[in-house]
Amino acid sequence: MTGNGAPAATGGSPDPGADTQVPPVIVEQDPDIEAAPAVVEAEPDPEPRPRPRPAPRTTASAPVSAPAATADGGYASQDAIEEAIFDLPVDGSTLNRGSSGVDGYYAAGTSSATKTNTLIMNIPGSVSIIPEELAEDQAANTLGQALLYVPGIAVQQGEGHRDQLTFRGQETTADFFVDGVRDDIETFRDLYNVQTIEVLKGPNAMIFGRGGGGGVINRVTKRADGVPIYEGTVQVGSWGRARGTADVGQAISPNAAFRLNAMYEDSETFREFSWLERYGINPTMGFKLGERTTLHFSYEYKTHDQNIDRGGPSIDGRPFQAPLETYFGQPFASLTTFDGHVATATLEHETTGGLQIRNHTFFADYDKLYQNIFASSAVNAPGPGLVELDGYQNIEARQNFVNQTDFSYSFAHGQHLRHTLVGGLEFGVQKNDAFRNLPVFVAPGSGIFTLDVPVADPTVFTRTLYNRPNRRRFTDLDTSSAFIQDQFEITRYFELIGGIRFDRFDVSFEDTLNGFQTSRVDDEWSPRVGGVVKPWESLHFYASYAKSFLPANGDNFGELSVTASDLEPETFENYETGFKWTIMPRLLLQGAIYRLDRDNQAVTIGPDTFARGLTRTRGKEIEISGYVTDKWQVFGGYAHTDSEILFAGDDLSLVGNSVESVPVDTFSMWNKYQLTKKWGVGLGVIYQAGWFAEANNAVKVPSYTRFDSAVYYDINEHWSAQLNVENMFDTEYWISSHNNNNISYGAPTSAFVTMKAKW
Repeated sequence: MTGNGAPAATGGSPDPGADTQVPPVIVEQDPDIEAAPAVVEAEPDPEPRPRPRPAPRTTASAPVSAPAATADGGYASQDAIEEAIFDLPVDGSTLNRGSSGVDGYYAAGTSSATKTNTLIMNIPGSVSIIPEELAEDQAANTLGQALLYVPGIAVQQGEGHRDQLTFRGQETTADFFVDGVRDDIETFRDLYNVQTIEVLKGPNAMIFGRGGGGGVINRVTKRADGVPIYEGTVQVGSWGRARGTADVGQAISPNAAFRLNAMYEDSETFREFSWLERYGINPTMGFKLGERTTLHFSYEYKTHDQNIDRGGPSIDGRPFQAPLETYFGQPFASLTTFDGHVATATLEHETTGGLQIRNHTFFADYDKLYQNIFASSAVNAPGPGLVELDGYQNIEARQNFVNQTDFSYSFAHGQHLRHTLVGGLEFGVQKNDAFRNLPVFVAPGSGIFTLDVPVADPTVFTRTLYNRPNRRRFTDLDTSSAFIQDQFEITRYFELIGGIRFDRFDVSFEDTLNGFQTSRVDDEWSPRVGGVVKPWESLHFYASYAKSFLPANGDNFGELSVTASDLEPETFENYETGFKWTIMPRLLLQGAIYRLDRDNQAVTIGPDTFARGLTRTRGKEIEISGYVTDKWQVFGGYAHTDSEILFAGDDLSLVGNSVESVPVDTFSMWNKYQLTKKWGVGLGVIYQAGWFAEANNAVKVPSYTRFDSAVYYDINEHWSAQLNVENMFDTEYWISSHNNNNISYGAPTSAFVTMKAKW
């Protein structure tokens, strides 16, 4: 993908003297449509400055020439690098949606980290971008699959029904965003309508609001941009995988465009009794309302139904080694169903004076059920050769409404000083109803609440009823936020970025089962400041400080209780320094060293009992992405993460322990090499050091190394095929955990064939 319709980043901020039109919706138009061109000519630039010229779209098999090196070994300029590579618009838009300047595995910039279209080189923080091409090359269909190759991220089990990550020592189920808006419902996210995935590491509350202590994941979706596309894929493979996608779009008038993305999958896994069925449909419309105004609409309907599998238990401080396919629990009483509707409207306008305005409205309605029976003890805990089974059922309904308005204005002082000011307002309403029931295993003449089963035969089919009420929780949340930020360029060699955000977090909570009611209002400030030193165009250094917060209700309204309601919000403080090096025109190397403190953490020390705690994470990260040569692309890196519990209230036994689910070392690297115009190969490796499954450090999951590979063949200009093999050496390993007795096996060798047609 080469950045269809998205402005490429051209620096910390655009040239204020350049034309500042909102880019038109219509990028390409059906030649059969006879109408006046939709692109409006640029107004004369009162202070001309060399600007990038549009260049042909490029692929690995059709390389472009790099700009000539200067005498000091650097390149003429970052603008020149991009001029030689990317499709660039002639406008000077600063407000942009997501990633820009994407070519293969390389992305030049993003607007998500700063709310302005900024080069990654000029962002004082760690940013990883997964383009659509990289995800497709790895046959990654879900968010969790695509993130496996991002250094420093550990993809967790999520109780078998949701996305859950640990990065920079912080576990999260809610720091997920779509086009910059919080998308915190607990489910698995499919990539059928995703253009890029952005991983922004470290506290990001200044831009995104609450949470985001370890970072945030932002999905940039495909939109109707007028570029004709008619594409479909079919994928089949091991364990009954069967999946199809479609992506169809074009201009339907000189000032309107339509696009439709759709997906259906019906698959199984290597585990007994597994099944999965999901589908999604996402129509979008784009309208050019005037020379400086665009309007975009999107609606998505998605379902996701599957069995829940929470892996197996532990024994003597390590995972219990059972046959890979063995299911622990009651498979017919363990499933999740998800039904979601999301509608958005985005209005973008630029005044004649150069003020850029973007208003984005997001509404979502979700219904979800998940119920599961799983191993709830270590082997031999109930008795020799036995393991205990327990479970619960959860029914949840959630509605999210968010409205964001962002403003951007760029101006200069003389020749060497330039400001890009950004401000914004956000208002949100969130309603969440959550019911939880506990199981009864129906035995002849009576019912029992847990089962002790032989570990040699842990799959049961006992009739199970979820008829013991446990929770009836109703949460209403109102949020209002405002932020302001300045990107201040002080000559070409130095740039400062600073901003602050105010959040008002007003939550009301009721549990009708026990009559408990409470409410709480938190007013929080989230600052961020950073500086970028640019001694050479190709090598930048940065340092930054950022602060974030998480209210006492936790990630997903699960921790607000009698004891937790009086807790002040948790705070995250991150100190970071690093570098960005454009080794070659399309090859970016990033490195960072950081310290992240999480204070006032609600550390669980017993059932519904919390204590104020403090954890600290020190880490080092390095990542490379892009083209090593015209035929060889890479993505991956190394991360060292040292996490420690410094304080846990009166529970001294946890002090000094490692934070749960945090591998000390991770390494990943994906390579793609274009052998000929038609043939290509891929090879990847993932290494993850051992980690502790809980904060008590009683069970350690061993390290693993996995190799993946792929073969690509372009049959002709319309048809292509690829074969992906995961875990090619059939390594036995555990891939994730949720606690000491829910530890998941990784899949054995698996192969998948994907056929793609494109017109």
